[in-house]
Amino acid sequence: LSWSEALLLGVFPPIRLEINDSEGHPSSSHQTLKGTSKWATSLESLLEDPEGVKRFREFLKKEFSEENVLFWLACEEFKKTQGKKQMQEKAKEIYMTFLSSKASSQVNVEGQSRLSETILETPHPLMFQKLQDQIFNLMKYDSYSRFLKSDIFLNHKKSEEQEENSPEAQTAAKRASRIYNT
Repeated sequence: LSWSEALLLGVFPPIRLEINDSEGHPSSSHQTLKGTSKWATSLESLLEDPEGVKRFREFLKKEFSEENVLFWLACEEFKKTQGKKQMQEKAKEIYMTFLSSKASSQVNVEGQSRLSETILETPHPLMFQKLQDQIFNLMKYDSYSRFLKSDIFLNHKKSEEQEENSPEAQTAAKRASRIYNT
């Protein structure tokens, strides 16, 4: 399974983003929320959660723009790549999959921001950052707000709420509180 195939299949590790408050300290409010409640706080929180990414991809697929989140994820993985040879291979894969005029999953970025193939010879971890930021902003200000109103999100939220309110969940919570309060 190649790196891009794994990405397209959704087989990738969760991405850890640090979210900071206005003073630049790590935010603690995001750590207590789970599932759809966490996803609704920000696109960053959604992209931290593998289930959130899965649901967002499902939504974007219906909107014919799944390539945006796939490109963003590929760039996040690329930043972690070690070694010049590996970096060259992954950079070329990202370029051929998302940025070239013949790309199978071409992302919509500003024309002058496109990279030429020559830059692939001397890759660096942040070489796609400007394009990744464009795609992130496109998702944040366009598709993310629609996702929060979508059936995919709302149905998932509803099923989470039903699970939380089920007698089994309440019994488990009571057992846990008895264990910790003794």
